[in-house]
Amino acid sequence: MGPRVKFRHAIAVLLATLALAAPALAQPIKIGMLRVGASGPIYVAIDRGYFAAEGLEPQLAYFQSGPPVPAGVVAGDLDFAAGALNGGFYNLAGKGALVIIAGLAREMPGFQSQGYLVTKRLYDAGFTTLKQFAGHSVAVTAMGGPAHYAVGLLAEKYGFDLGSVRIVVTQSLSNAVAAVETGQVDTTVISMTPAIPPLLQKGDVKLLGWVGDETPWQFGAVYTAKRTADNRRDLVERFLRAFRHGAKDYHDAFTGPDGRRKDGPSASAILKILAKYLGQSEQDVKLSVTYADAEGRLDAKDVRHQIEWYEAHGLIKGEVDVDALIDRRYVNDLATP
Repeated sequence: MGPRVKFRHAIAVLLATLALAAPALAQPIKIGMLRVGASGPIYVAIDRGYFAAEGLEPQLAYFQSGPPVPAGVVAGDLDFAAGALNGGFYNLAGKGALVIIAGLAREMPGFQSQGYLVTKRLYDAGFTTLKQFAGHSVAVTAMGGPAHYAVGLLAEKYGFDLGSVRIVVTQSLSNAVAAVETGQVDTTVISMTPAIPPLLQKGDVKLLGWVGDETPWQFGAVYTAKRTADNRRDLVERFLRAFRHGAKDYHDAFTGPDGRRKDGPSASAILKILAKYLGQSEQDVKLSVTYADAEGRLDAKDVRHQIEWYEAHGLIKGEVDVDALIDRRYVNDLATP
């Protein structure tokens, strides 16, 4: 073997060795969501390298409203999504193209996620308890959205007729707040945003309580296309391992032994991560921390109740098979020991 041949052979061996030693290229995945704090476990999993450790490269696709997110998953533009469970989601999911693979945020006692606001005028006139919702108007961003469902749960708890409540659709959170502030509507159920505390301090609106304290429920979920769940199981399992690592860190930072809000030693570090991805100050983020289960478990019983409620109020066309929607190959059920 001549010198040139030996040299080429040595180069070939070296390149082959380097190729074997080099880590595989990360697999890009697109995750659809709104830029909200409820997606905190995903931000944490990205920032702390949990997705990278699974060989995944997350690309976040932010949306201004909820409906396009599940539609993007069905169309194949998104691999996974994290978002609120609502009438629009269930209408699309009922066609059999989507499956839930994990729980996301839940309304829980001690967590100030969504609050009930009432006009100062009505508060001063005696509307000071949540039992008094009957006969009043309430601003919601969408018919069949989380706020609408929260009012429905309130009606179930206190026994008033939901039909007596006038639902006013405002399309956006800012419009809902403005409608209560100016007295165009009596009440609203609103997510805690940086704009709310100054409004409460001014006294233009009054806070009657928190949804998590009154009616805990499964607010959001992580989902994917059924074809992805069926045909790309390894990808789904790698995604979920990373997600659950993020959920554990998030949960431990903000949740005490009793399951209520209690910031722990790691809270400051997690707040920094959330602030970076949300584009907000750490102080503002701290005001709107939602609950996340440490294992990303789903309250499947509540999901079933949600579907029944939406169907009973004519907000879902056709029927949704909850057993087909919740993919038990991946979901950890809250009710399972």
